[in-house]
Amino acid sequence: MWRQLTSHWKLHKYSILLVLTSVLLYATFAYNLHREDFIKLLSLCIALFLLCYKIIQFQKWNFKFLLGTGILFRIIFLFAEPNLSQDFYRFIWDGELLTNFKNPYLYLPKVLIEQKDLAIANAQELYDGMGSLSPKFYSNYPPLNQLIFAVASLFGGKTILGSIIVLRLIIILADIGIVYYGRKLLKNLNRSPHLVFWYFINPLVLIELTGNLHFEGVMLFFFIWSLYLLSLNKWKTSAIIYALSILVKLVPLLFLPLFLTHFKFKKSIFFYSIIGGTIVLFALPFYSSEFITNYSETVALWFSNFEFNAGIYNTVKHIAISLFDAKPWELIKTYGKITPLLTISVVLLITFLRDNKKLSTLISSMLFTLTFYYFISPTIHPWYVIFLTLISLFTNYKYAFVWSAAVILSYWAYSQPDFKENLLLISIEYISVFGVIAYELLTQRNKKQIFCKN
Repeated sequence: MWRQLTSHWKLHKYSILLVLTSVLLYATFAYNLHREDFIKLLSLCIALFLLCYKIIQFQKWNFKFLLGTGILFRIIFLFAEPNLSQDFYRFIWDGELLTNFKNPYLYLPKVLIEQKDLAIANAQELYDGMGSLSPKFYSNYPPLNQLIFAVASLFGGKTILGSIIVLRLIIILADIGIVYYGRKLLKNLNRSPHLVFWYFINPLVLIELTGNLHFEGVMLFFFIWSLYLLSLNKWKTSAIIYALSILVKLVPLLFLPLFLTHFKFKKSIFFYSIIGGTIVLFALPFYSSEFITNYSETVALWFSNFEFNAGIYNTVKHIAISLFDAKPWELIKTYGKITPLLTISVVLLITFLRDNKKLSTLISSMLFTLTFYYFISPTIHPWYVIFLTLISLFTNYKYAFVWSAAVILSYWAYSQPDFKENLLLISIEYISVFGVIAYELLTQRNKKQIFCKN
């Protein structure tokens, strides 16, 4: 036993030291960091990205080592309260509503909190934790996500920390599932299976999913599982699983037109029908006359009322205010109406101008579609980039990994009392991403045509 440990140490001592250093940094991040301390936050993130790069470089063929490392990093966060986001308070609130047989799409927190007989555990603490914005709006989290919140409420012991732990365990299991199906899909696409670890031990993934309890990981688990089934030509089961992905987060809806040219027309209609039927099945328990109105109005707000870490929008805003004396509150509403139209136009162009029959081409089309949407969107939270980071692993493009590191600069706003952004830092973020994209497109142009049929 001792000889085995000694031998293992000699073979992997540098990697073990890198992992132990990362453990200390993640522990500091989880239990000794306030989001107002931007310098400390940035320093930790830079160090963790460098360590991530070296760990994968040294151990990329050692599956057990990298899997164990990723799980270890996640366990560190298990008992920590999220320190960069307060969204989890709303997750637990919605879960409490469901377990008390109240529809979270029909009740505003600011109205419910006035009820003297409100049967929600830790109601006042949850309400205060949400901040001033969330209580004004109906819930915008899809039905399957709501059911996960309810599971956390049922098994969380009626404590906030207990619910946090349940939510975190679900997210960790989803990430392990991504490794499982991601490796299989990579093999089916004749790509190296170790690439999935650029997601699994990516610091942004660990910080924003396991750490801050965002559910992109659960959505991506179903999404990658669905693509894997598609690679096996099990398209009917794939459609059901794809619907589950949408039922966690709506983003995969964006890719639905692409399947028109991946399948033949008749087959694509069946594929859409299965997805639609599955979504309706999950939505039925929440249905009421007010459900669709409340939900659609809440989702629409994200296009026309909020802005954060925007790329092209910030440029448009600067030009509009400087040259045309535009009013910011009017501009965001107008821009919010144009954004969906631009996105739909680009999705249709990519659908019909690319040959999406091959799964690898379909995935790269998804990457381009989502990239365009993020570039023109007025709101890009750091955890949004995680979707790009994962699907890019199945393509020849790596700019999403660069973005997953550069997006850390947007955390500056978290350190400001008024949440004011630093446009210089955001400019550095986007210039670095645009630069890498331009380089990759130039190097790939002789290998394959990007926006034309082969």
